[in-house]
Amino acid sequence: MQDMLTHLEKLRTDAAECALIRDLATDIHKRELFAKLAEHLATLAAEVEKAIATTGRKGEAN
Repeated sequence: MQDMLTHLEKLRTDAAECALIRDLATDIHKRELFAKLAEHLATLAAEVEKAIATTGRKGEAN
């Protein structure tokens, strides 16, 4: 479980960094790229969070 939490935190950090780069970028193509990356990483983080919640619920049932 700790492994999943570590990966979740990494994904959230990476998403935030991509969003920061997006906000600072002056080139439109770079801004669009980092916007997509930030969105994708945030989606992945949400999926990991769901998996953690599901794993936690399964552990409570046992």
